[in-house]
Amino acid sequence: MTQSILHHPYKRRTFGAAHVLIQSSWCHSTVAFVQRKSCAACAHKNTANMAPKIQRLPEGERAHHLPPLHSTQWVVVAGRDAIYKEFVFKDFNQAFGFMSRVALQAEKMDHHPEWFNVYNKVQITLSTHECGGLSQLDITLATFIDQISLM
Repeated sequence: MTQSILHHPYKRRTFGAAHVLIQSSWCHSTVAFVQRKSCAACAHKNTANMAPKIQRLPEGERAHHLPPLHSTQWVVVAGRDAIYKEFVFKDFNQAFGFMSRVALQAEKMDHHPEWFNVYNKVQITLSTHECGGLSQLDITLATFIDQISLM
């Protein structure tokens, strides 16, 4: 915990080794949960300073980006703005290795797939929850997934 938080003017409580400041809204810290209204000592930004909202793919971009994915067997999910593909591997070990590589990239992108695995099959659905449909994140992740599925 940083020195500035420990000497913060608001009320402090100690639970084990973690200190908690009591104010009005939640702010997550790697060391402790800190409640705050507007805390200059807290490393987190107010919601006004957050990145812009992720946008759905406009029709023009869909027409450009989806055909190459369709050619690699990605399909649009009926009744939902999402894409889906099933991958079949030699065995569970290959399927799990594939999922591990996808998971590492998804974590870097902070964009996680919906997936299901049974033995050598992996089913993946991509859609961006923040915008309620397909975004550039889905196109980028689908392209990466196709590339590593060939390894």
